[in-house]
Amino acid sequence: MVNNALPRPVQQLINEFSRLPGIGSKSAARLTFFLLRSGGQLALDLSVALQELKEKTRFCSICFNITEEEPCLICQDDTRDKRLLCVVEEPLDLLALERARAYSGQYHVLHGAISPIEGIGPEDLRIDELVKRVSEGDFDEIILATNPTLEGESTALYLKRRLADTGVRMTGLARGLSVGGDLEYTDEITLGRALDGRVDL
Repeated sequence: MVNNALPRPVQQLINEFSRLPGIGSKSAARLTFFLLRSGGQLALDLSVALQELKEKTRFCSICFNITEEEPCLICQDDTRDKRLLCVVEEPLDLLALERARAYSGQYHVLHGAISPIEGIGPEDLRIDELVKRVSEGDFDEIILATNPTLEGESTALYLKRRLADTGVRMTGLARGLSVGGDLEYTDEITLGRALDGRVDL
């Protein structure tokens, strides 16, 4: 969308911000005008950060997490359990698990989930690399930590079929109620899984 009332560089930045996920045209305009009002240094710092993001980061050749080093620091870490592999959809999922400090094995990042509606098939993800890694590796357990969405569940089922011949134990994350949540605000699927996965007290 072109607005003749705005200088071309301003409109161009609004257009570029609008291409980001979750950023509509109004949010893009707010971000652009914030940068205009904030003085030159913030905009320059942002441009340097974006340039370094593209120039200095890559995907780890082993787990496909984002990294500056090859391989990434997690794959280099000899204290981690090399026989345990956790498969996640995105690098942000890996970060969430690391923040929880409850897992100390290896990772494999798929970079998405199977979604026919969005035109994302198994060939668009790092699934072939996962199958090769598991086949050539010496893993005791693979944790399929996909998101509890239709796409995530479909991806986990597909991975289970693809990895069935490896003979490696496959597990999934437990699904249930979040701590501090109210039952009345919990969706039916989560409540059903919480009931199915109930434990003795």
